[in-house]
Order: sequence, then C-alpha cells, then structure tokens
Amino acid sequence: MSTQQDIRKHLTEYGKKVVEKGLAAGPGGNISAREGNYVYLSPSGFPLNEIREDEWVKIDLKTGKVYGNLRPTCETSMHLGIYMEREDIKSVIHTHPPVTIGLISAGVRFKPVFPDYVALLGREVPVVDYVQPGGEEIRKAVVEKIKGCNVVLLKNHGAVCIGETLKEAFARSWLVEETAKIIFVGMSVGNLKYLSLREIEEVENMEAEDYRKAILKKNGKEMGN
Repeated sequence: MSTQQDIRKHLTEYGKKVVEKGLAAGPGGNISAREGNYVYLSPSGFPLNEIREDEWVKIDLKTGKVYGNLRPTCETSMHLGIYMEREDIKSVIHTHPPVTIGLISAGVRFKPVFPDYVALLGREVPVVDYVQPGGEEIRKAVVEKIKGCNVVLLKNHGAVCIGETLKEAFARSWLVEETAKIIFVGMSVGNLKYLSLREIEEVENMEAEDYRKAILKKNGKEMGN
C-alpha cells in the first residue's frame, strides 16, 4: 500500500525529472498522483523541480476539499476529471515540451515512427485545438479524448500523459518530446518514413514490449506509486 509520504517523495522526484528533461520551464506544467480518494497535485506558481515533499497539495477527489494553505495548479479540474473518467489511472503529467508544441501548433500530426512509439503511446495520439488553460473547457476536451488513449496533445499548449504509475506517465511524457525531435529531424532532411500497419502490428505482438510495459507498472508500484 502506498503511503502519503511515498507519494510526496516520488512526486518530488518526478517533478525534477520533468524539468531535467526540458519538458517544462519556470512554473510551467503540473503533475499529480492518486491514492484512493485523494489526489496530490503540484502547487500553483511553483517550478516543478523546486517543490518540496510537504508542498504537494492534497485534494479529496469526491468532495474537492483542499488540505493545507497552498493553492493547487490551475489545471486541477483537468486532473480530477481524468481520474474520475479513468479509474485505472494513478498519475497525470502535463508538460510544455517545446519541440512538440512547435510541431503540433504548425499542424504536424504525430504518427508511429519507431517501435517505442507504438508500445507506449499507441497507434493514435489525438490533438486538441487550443483552448484556454485552467478552465472547464480544457477539462472537457482532454477528458473526452483520454477515454480511449493515454496521451493527448494540446495545440499551442503542451501534452497530457497518464499512467498507472508516475514512472509510466513520465516515460510517455519523455517519449512524446523524443518523438517530436525525430519527426522534426526526419522532415528537415528528407522524406520521413512512418511505420506501416504491418510493422505496427508486429510491435504490438512483441512479447518483449509487453514485458517492458509491465516493468514500468511494476517498478512504479514498488516505489510507492
């Protein structure tokens, strides 16, 4: 069983990872983790790599009650909406990856370009047109898409990645930006080849990929989330 201390510790760890990988700058981005009926969110206005373990904001998922004196991220409604829609999900990471934002805002669609994309992101990664951050409009837009996928891209804004563990949600967040870099380079120097349907199906049927995905879930749970 995860403890509140474990969750706060690993949120702090992954907040730092998000910034280290260049997925958010300044007070941008927000992350959360769920344990039972409680959600722990990044506080508003804090750079993710500077949040102390005692500063993650606890919220009752059912009542919306906020514990402590800090204000949670302005995207709280989106996080709570995802958890209410997807009971299997325990972590949400919302980032502002620069190359990803640049590509999707220019109209470039993400498609499977290498095996890890298929294994962790899936065949399709939906894109949502720009909506104002922090309100019910973005909550509705993201929740509608997240019903059938684990990653949603937001034009002129960022990416939302979910997982059964923080480790899994972070792996997807990191992979989104790595995919953007690959697509950008490929399009810049030639005709980028995407994976064919047959190649996608081959990856989906690989036992090795099933094992790797299981490890992301298992390791995260052993760590306390």
